[in-house]
Amino acid sequence: MSRILVVEDDTQIARALAINLKARKYDVDIAPNGSVALNLLAQRHSDAVLLDLGLPDMDGSAVIEGIRGWSDVPILVVSARHDGRDKIQALDLGADDFVEKPFAMDELLARLRAALRRSAGTSAQRADVARVSSGDGRLVIDLSATRVTLDGEPVHVTPIEWRILELFAKNPDRLISQRELLHRVWGPGYEGERHYSRVYISQLRQKLEDEPSAPRWFRTEAGMGYRFTPSDLSQT
Repeated sequence: MSRILVVEDDTQIARALAINLKARKYDVDIAPNGSVALNLLAQRHSDAVLLDLGLPDMDGSAVIEGIRGWSDVPILVVSARHDGRDKIQALDLGADDFVEKPFAMDELLARLRAALRRSAGTSAQRADVARVSSGDGRLVIDLSATRVTLDGEPVHVTPIEWRILELFAKNPDRLISQRELLHRVWGPGYEGERHYSRVYISQLRQKLEDEPSAPRWFRTEAGMGYRFTPSDLSQT
């Protein structure tokens, strides 16, 4: 049975969606704002998200970015915004579909079924990881909250540093070549700028390693790339 997270601050719309989804044998969670939605999604698995953009605490686009930082769950935007730019932005950020309000319930449910089929047909059948930490709990990379802590204290990182940490956290104990890191963090065309990766990896070691010159977590494999390998890595 699929579980659907409804992110909607209008109680009448949220109730109508919940009733219709439950009538079709879906499990339903309801979040009245973006913060609750991100917390719910981190705590329990959802198979799809129905997301309003006009939320009281943050814009729905920020919720999409927060989810896409660590999860590939299908996101269907259900919004009263009719401006094409909002639709393009949502899709560019990672939403799978966009349904305008007012909507026909049958059409929304059909689009939801299609998104669930596409998701079930992908090869990525892994459980989403919301948080990666060392076994001793000293280092925590919280992908759902976009935050890194060391010994319980938040560590300020730049946007580029965060993108590197995000890549490492999603690929623990895997060798990431310099070329791959540059492509995925900076984008196409930067694969030859190896000094970029050296500078930013050095900055992360200064902030997070006890001995930056002898790193425990962010290691260089000469001539090949980098590996994020605390020996007692745990994932939640």
